[in-house]
Amino acid sequence: MTRRKRRKIRGLLKLCLLIVLPLGVVAGLSSISGLTGSLSQTSRLVAGAPPAAGKKSVGDETAEYRKPEPEDILSGSVILSEGYGIAAETVSARMTTLKSPLEMHSDAPGEKPYPTEWGAGGEIIRNTYPPYTGTTFIDLPGGGQVNNKTSVPNERLLEESSIIPEIFASDQPGPQVLIYHTHTCESFEPYVRENYDAGFNFRTTDETKNVVMVGDAIQAELEARGIGVIHVRTIHDYPSYNGAYDRSRASIMPILEEYPSIKAVLDIHRDAIGSENTAYQPYVEIDGKEAAQIMIISGCDDGTMGMPNYMKNFHFACALQNKLESDFKGLTRPVLFDYRCYNQDLTAGSLLIEVGSHGNTLEQVQYSGQLIGCSLGELLCSMKEKE
Repeated sequence: MTRRKRRKIRGLLKLCLLIVLPLGVVAGLSSISGLTGSLSQTSRLVAGAPPAAGKKSVGDETAEYRKPEPEDILSGSVILSEGYGIAAETVSARMTTLKSPLEMHSDAPGEKPYPTEWGAGGEIIRNTYPPYTGTTFIDLPGGGQVNNKTSVPNERLLEESSIIPEIFASDQPGPQVLIYHTHTCESFEPYVRENYDAGFNFRTTDETKNVVMVGDAIQAELEARGIGVIHVRTIHDYPSYNGAYDRSRASIMPILEEYPSIKAVLDIHRDAIGSENTAYQPYVEIDGKEAAQIMIISGCDDGTMGMPNYMKNFHFACALQNKLESDFKGLTRPVLFDYRCYNQDLTAGSLLIEVGSHGNTLEQVQYSGQLIGCSLGELLCSMKEKE
């Protein structure tokens, strides 16, 4: 081969290399880019980052996987499952929907209507009563406390508190709960505010704004659970306050005679906690909503009240207290066990319940009424199942 031909062949080889080499480099870079993209996609799936915009997982038109971080789970921003058994049932899911008492208007508000305009007055003090300490207070095993203001030893009351109430023993057809109000006109604040109106004595004949409304809330929850209720709406404390217990007794005695199926008799009141220039608003937040704290009163006989079976009422008080505190922690103040009668000689299931105080709002006490009805209804139903 001549020298000229060899130079010509070497020139052609150089030309081929100049053409092929860039193409190979481009192809190699594309392969590396593809591999890097695949590794990046895999990294996102493992680390929890979403795929790059426009990318789709195989077989999924809209797939985007992000591994939840621990802080997301704790904050509730990630729903782990929308199926059964994941989230606990909320309080609101257990209760009926009621119209706000602020939106209720009575066609017959009576001789002492609820105010529509408000003036200035004393201070409203919002507070939440915690568990108490002291020699008179007994911690119940199931929750809550008892304030023993009698000479009955604490040890005995603690033993009595665990006894199943006698009222659950019968299962006669007919209504099981009687609700009434000795002090029917007891009323409340319209809404949360710093001062109350000194010209309003917290009493009204408008049953949408007094303790009758609270009784309605209790009744709604009981009936929603299949519990028959008789609700006495008669005003017993107006125009005369004195003698109210005699008049309420006269109202309920015929009902108790006619309906022996009645197990629980609830006299629904509101407390009056404060001084001359202050009104307390005892409340607790339950499921994101404010409820008025309540107090159950169970009377004790000192030998002069004609209540030889008072301890049966106490059994019922403790059963309801335990249930309420188990369901809605902090809702109750200690059961007051004291030398009081309050018509509790009429049955073995009679209680007086103070729902809030005069400083509490209409919506707070309505909510508490629903909570009472919810727990009492479930208590009655559960005991019926055990019979």
